[in-house]
Amino acid sequence: MGLISFLKNKFTKNDESTKTYSEGMEKSRRNFSNKLTDLSKRYKSVNQDYFEELEEILIESDVGVSLALRTIEELLDMSKEQNITDPVAINELLVDRLFINYADKGDVVNEIRFVENGPTVLLVVGVNGVGKTTTIAKIANRYIKQGKKVMLAAADTFRAGAIEQLTVWAQRLKIDIVTGAANSDPASVAYDGAVKAKKNNVDLLIVDTAGRLQTKQNLMDELAKIKRVLGKEIPGAPHETFIVIDATTGQNGVIQAKAFSEVSKITGVVITKMDGTSKGGIILAIRDEIGVPVRFIGLGEKMDDLQEFDLDKYLYGLCVGEAND
Repeated sequence: MGLISFLKNKFTKNDESTKTYSEGMEKSRRNFSNKLTDLSKRYKSVNQDYFEELEEILIESDVGVSLALRTIEELLDMSKEQNITDPVAINELLVDRLFINYADKGDVVNEIRFVENGPTVLLVVGVNGVGKTTTIAKIANRYIKQGKKVMLAAADTFRAGAIEQLTVWAQRLKIDIVTGAANSDPASVAYDGAVKAKKNNVDLLIVDTAGRLQTKQNLMDELAKIKRVLGKEIPGAPHETFIVIDATTGQNGVIQAKAFSEVSKITGVVITKMDGTSKGGIILAIRDEIGVPVRFIGLGEKMDDLQEFDLDKYLYGLCVGEAND
């Protein structure tokens, strides 16, 4: 049984999470799955032209040039070795290869790994405009619902309005927040947050950071200082570092992920605004380029639309889902 058939059987009766994926991936599905279907209808059997068009579909879906080229090469080899000429069968193999490429990168744990003693610290990085503040609020809301005591630290002290925005979210969620003056040292805010989190027996401290487009050296120095002060106060902190990427930025998002991964150890990716893009392949591109798993995916504007990333549901939404089609 191919992966597409497996997904159709697995998600015949949609739960709310699967429905959210289907609805959130609708634009991407129209750009990817519908194009695959149209392509297979135009060819009785596959040939070089078919594979070239298939490659174009992958690249246009933001799967990334290197992954697209490699996947097409694999499909060409498999089609020759197994004498596969049916376009539908090739499309099934394509989805299988995309799944395998993602899964073969290893670690697919999504939820935050909480430490046994003391606060767990999550550092959140990413450039301005990707929805970092809202994402922090959604992550906080997720773990509040799980009974965790959550606190925020507004260490993005440079962007106008960043402290105020995060403060508003803290008030809505009825949780504590540590802030500093505008343009103050971000590391000092992170330190104050760590001290208060320990004192108040907080389960999860989420530290926002500046999203300025800086030189790599400045960015590295700033993040290193924040990590240093956190680690002195809370052993092992930060325990997680998530980068927030806006799906609508396409390959620019991949470039951002690579840049941050070069200056800081990233443990997870959060993709926002997936419902607003027709190029859902960015998840596969980021995984292929930096090897870090997507931990959460934003599929809408509501608080509960930040979903734990599920590879099966993602591929179902991209290739199969029926919401509003």
